[in-house]
Amino acid sequence: MSAKKDKARALSVHLLTASGAVFAMLAMLQAVEANWSMMFLWLLVALFVDGIDGPLARRYNVTLHAARYDGVLLDLIIDYLTYAFIPAYALYASGLVPGWLGWGVLIVIPFASAMYFADTRMKTDDKSFLGFPGCWNMVALVSFVLSPPAWMIFAVTVALAVAMFMPLKFVHPTRTVRWRWVTLPIANLWMILGIWATWVRFDLPQTAALVFTAASIYLLCAGMAHQVLAPRPTAHLGQPGERAK
Repeated sequence: MSAKKDKARALSVHLLTASGAVFAMLAMLQAVEANWSMMFLWLLVALFVDGIDGPLARRYNVTLHAARYDGVLLDLIIDYLTYAFIPAYALYASGLVPGWLGWGVLIVIPFASAMYFADTRMKTDDKSFLGFPGCWNMVALVSFVLSPPAWMIFAVTVALAVAMFMPLKFVHPTRTVRWRWVTLPIANLWMILGIWATWVRFDLPQTAALVFTAASIYLLCAGMAHQVLAPRPTAHLGQPGERAK
């Protein structure tokens, strides 16, 4: 009976991960209708699922009790849709990055993300990401809230795409132990402010927008701060393509 229970729990984690594909479809439908706030709301739901399925997968040992399904591969497929493909479309179709700059975003994000998500050295020895982890959903939401010039969004896109393949560390909010007591609350605050931003159609009060920006900068730069303050060698520990699992 216990074995069946373990298998059912492990399989339920895979089903939870797979629900991200449904949220991706719902987000894409809203994007086609140019309902950007609802699109981001569904992407945030997918981001929340992506944040909890990894700890659940480890707790219920899905690689042992539900080995038929590759949770890492499932996660990567959904992440490509919700982290890269849909956000790239939103940046272009919304008019935030029009013209040839927009076409650049449409090319750079999907192409670089496809290569990064297949990278077999995605994780460092402290469970951080090696290279920018392709969180274009977060970049896009910040862009919608702040509405910077198109050239700036394009420049940031190119810089982050290059950073995907540089020996730079980016924290995983739940798995990077160092500074987690700061990182995890800030990540949760970012999520709350992100939901608020979608609710008010990206028109956050000035103070909230400043806090949202500061939280984004911290999440972007904390890993690199780890390297500067206490440089450590990076070494891949996970399976090929491992992300949040």
